Amino acid sequence: MGHILAALTKENRLAVLVSLTTGLRISDVLSLRTGQLKKKFTITEQKTLKRKLVTLSDKLLNELIAIAGPVFVFEHRYDARQHRTRQAVYKDVRRAARAFRIDARVSVHSARKIYAVKQYKRTCSIQRVQELLNHSSEAVTMVYALADQLTA
Repeated sequence: MGHILAALTKENRLAVLVSLTTGLRISDVLSLRTGQLKKKFTITEQKTLKRKLVTLSDKLLNELIAIAGPVFVFEHRYDARQHRTRQAVYKDVRRAARAFRIDARVSVHSARKIYAVKQYKRTCSIQRVQELLNHSSEAVTMVYALADQLTA
């Protein structure tokens, strides 16, 4: 993932980094509004409508503030009144994966799975990872938390 991150555009790299460090879905990352940016803030996830507390490092927060537009942190290329699309980030991730000849199915959602694997290794608790990802099903969480073993 480090190579792929290095090959992404700055904005797309930051979007994937936010997903990697918070476990947020890329759609939630891209819809972040500039006014929400703080070290700690709460969002409502678009898919589940569940609330989630998000914590950003000072470095990442400062990088996000530097690129943020007047409305959205990740502005659309052509219309600042809209946010960047997840398809645009996905295409950039796939382009980077191809550039490094990475055959694995790498996508923007891979960042969420990497987050789950790291949290599982850190906590050794499926229940904690389930809480962090806001999953309703422990079985789904296990697929995420053990993704490194399932794809090896």
